[in-house]
Amino acid sequence: MLSKLLIRIIRLYQLVAPASVRERCRFDPSCSNYAILALEKYGVWKGLQLIVDRLQRCCYPNEGEDFP
Repeated sequence: MLSKLLIRIIRLYQLVAPASVRERCRFDPSCSNYAILALEKYGVWKGLQLIVDRLQRCCYPNEGEDFP
């Protein structure tokens, strides 16, 4: 139930966020799409852990560096 709410919030973000913000993600799939996939596959708690980890690697100071 909570994961469906979070997915709706992410989809809303994808609709209303400016293109300059959405297109900054250096990962494929984008961080927002990854978040949706993580929530669908792992549920809320594990999904949130994966999302936070991904966002930390995407944002400053890492500038999109992906660790093996």
